[in-house]
Amino acid sequence: MAIKLETLRHSLSHVLAYAVKELYPGVKFGIGPVIENGFYYDFDFSKSKESPKEKDLPRIEEKMREIINSNLPFKKENWNVDKALKFFREQNQDYKVELIKDLKKKGEKYVSIYKLGDFIDLCKGPHIKSTKEINCNAFKLNKIAGAYWKGDEKNLMLVRIYGLGFETKKQLNDFIEKQKQAEEVDHRILGKKLELFIFDKDIGAGLPLWLPKGAILYHIIENYLYEELLKEKYQWVKTPHIANIKLWEISGHLSFYKENMYSPIKIDDEKYQLKPMNCPFHLKIYRSKIRSWRDMPLKFAELGTVYRYEKSGVLHGLTRVRGFTQDDAHIFCTPEQLSNELVKILNHGLKILKTFGFKNYKVYLSTRPEKYIGTLKYWEKATRALKYALNKKKIKYEIDPEGGVFYGPKIDIKIRDNLEREWQCTTIQVDFNLPEKFDISYIDKKGNRQRPIMIHRALLGSVERFIGVLLEHYKGDLPLWLSPVQIWVIPVGASHRKYATEINRELLCNNFRVEVRDENETVSKKIRDGEIQKIPYILVVGDKEMKSNSVRIRTKNKDIGMMKLRKFIEKAKKEIDKKK
Repeated sequence: MAIKLETLRHSLSHVLAYAVKELYPGVKFGIGPVIENGFYYDFDFSKSKESPKEKDLPRIEEKMREIINSNLPFKKENWNVDKALKFFREQNQDYKVELIKDLKKKGEKYVSIYKLGDFIDLCKGPHIKSTKEINCNAFKLNKIAGAYWKGDEKNLMLVRIYGLGFETKKQLNDFIEKQKQAEEVDHRILGKKLELFIFDKDIGAGLPLWLPKGAILYHIIENYLYEELLKEKYQWVKTPHIANIKLWEISGHLSFYKENMYSPIKIDDEKYQLKPMNCPFHLKIYRSKIRSWRDMPLKFAELGTVYRYEKSGVLHGLTRVRGFTQDDAHIFCTPEQLSNELVKILNHGLKILKTFGFKNYKVYLSTRPEKYIGTLKYWEKATRALKYALNKKKIKYEIDPEGGVFYGPKIDIKIRDNLEREWQCTTIQVDFNLPEKFDISYIDKKGNRQRPIMIHRALLGSVERFIGVLLEHYKGDLPLWLSPVQIWVIPVGASHRKYATEINRELLCNNFRVEVRDENETVSKKIRDGEIQKIPYILVVGDKEMKSNSVRIRTKNKDIGMMKLRKFIEKAKKEIDKKK
């Protein structure tokens, strides 16, 4: 994001807060940061006479325009911490007081304050010089939601008002149009409409229930991965959903990943933990016997379900859930094999994304985070190895500073859908640290004990997220090989049902996923239902088709005419084999 646009959006959040202050006396202010495409501000209306609803957003917008047209300057001042505490206490701004106390605990002696007319806020900035720099036609308040203070469910839920902000009216309108398109292909709507998955409040947020057709799609993807990885000489393993808490102490997850883990379960006076990752189990499998250099590279793969604590505010359909399955694998290799293996994984990952129809993607190299294990030497070696692989493949990439996991840097491939949104799927991580923590080794050619290097990799990432992205990419209209139901056979009348059943039997024998639709409804309604359900091929059979052993084919909402059944089967099989 351009610095100018980010500053503009930050300033709009202050204008929003000022407008709310004017319209809702007694309101208390949380925080108001910049987000992608806009901004938001959190408010506590418990001491105000009323709280705004969606219908009130135009009224708040008008007040914002009034403030903008007043050409008010943004004035920055540095206040002594105690002065700031005294001021915000007098204003009954509890949340600002809490933030200042947090800064004071960190040793800060001064805080940054911004003034905009009668609105004074705790803020480090930066801001634009004056409201005259804001285009009154290039912003819009678009929704109201609830958000816990500091993202903690134990705290009070505040009212979050979201806004969009751009430099020109055209940019705003273009984004709104793109947003409408996104809503039309929202996987949450498609999942329900196509009868693939549902969420149920009695089950819990972030925990999808896969319906029969959704389960078929899930298994198609799993089976594809299973066969694909066998070709690449991966060995499939399976591990438990929980483990003794000691395992997570050894791996470092309890120290560096605890906020993403659920509370331990007590069993027979010992604590067990739902697994957030599969890697410690694979390390234990590696350690189960003595390994030789001849075994290297050793590849363990698993479709392993993991559980991560996600706050309710960030859950989003299948793309952000609390329990999900990763196409996880760990490659144990010698130092000499590392570069070659990384190039192989990159090749394989890009090939698989292309097979699923993703050709537009962006690559990131994510570096050492603030909290990490191991030595700087290990981190530098791992980062160099990833850079080598990217350069070898001549892949353009961007640096994602501090975006690595606590045990190693990584390559992230973010696929772009038809609306140019980025989705994190493929990830490749080099790890010198966990092999050391679990003290794994192999015997080299000279009979000496050596430490292997571990590569973590997921090609699709979370299967749940991948399906969500896949549905939106294809707008629910999945390719034939992926479609849970590939063909509907529709008899024109009762006299054609027997022929429809014969066709169904023939298609089943050729391993197609097919259904006969002989309900007591009109043919046109059945065709319309099939098109709504995104069935790739709808075969209509009547007198002409019976006489010539043919079918009338409808696909992509178009009638493409009659075809001999045998020819249609050959055509459809080729389409599946090529994974078009």
